[in-house]
Amino acid sequence: MSLTVNGHGLRLEQVSMGGLRLDLNGEAVVMRPSGALWLETSRTLIVADLHLEKGSAYAARGQLLPPFDSRETLHRLAGEVAHLAPLSLVLLGDTFHDGAGELRLAPADHDALRSMADGRALIWVLGNHDSEGPAHLPGDVVAELELATLTLRHEPRDGQQPGEISGHLHPCARVASAGGSVRRRCFVTDGARMIVPAFGAYAGGLNILDPAFGGLFSGTVIAGALGRERIHAIGARSLRPD
Repeated sequence: MSLTVNGHGLRLEQVSMGGLRLDLNGEAVVMRPSGALWLETSRTLIVADLHLEKGSAYAARGQLLPPFDSRETLHRLAGEVAHLAPLSLVLLGDTFHDGAGELRLAPADHDALRSMADGRALIWVLGNHDSEGPAHLPGDVVAELELATLTLRHEPRDGQQPGEISGHLHPCARVASAGGSVRRRCFVTDGARMIVPAFGAYAGGLNILDPAFGGLFSGTVIAGALGRERIHAIGARSLRPD
């Protein structure tokens, strides 16, 4: 099924398991309800901003949170890996909440990450929270990754960046109606570049109308909001500030 938003702009196609497919700088990508991005041609799975061990970092500062964020995040990621069987798994920066997060990770969570690396390339893109990459886990550490017409990096660069896929800003969309409002994590794209949502259980979110997103997109902007079972396409005219 083909969709248009606001009567013009990007061509979106609803696909199985609630995903939305679009052409991003010449490459077919699928936004998934989990917050993961799937590159069909290369069979690459991309997730950003897991912020593993954020709970334990807050606990060390006296802000007690249930210490299960890493387990929950990795459980959801393992489900995506099992379903899609990617050839490559790209962790798009801020995989750990801080440089010592890897050391605080429970043995079972270490094992989960090692298991997801079996039989595929595991690529760690450096982020601002984990600027050195893991010391004791498998995979390749890179500053950014070129893949066909796409460039994968943690932080979006200013100006026009065709083919850029990034994270860092934790995009969220808010839609309001007479019956109330809904705020959801989301993908945001204009068909040339994309910012993917934070995947981590404890990762917060920034409204995509915030000035931090200013100047990054041109033309028709679509928010792919995460729903329980599918991605919801939201045009710019339907978005509301917080």
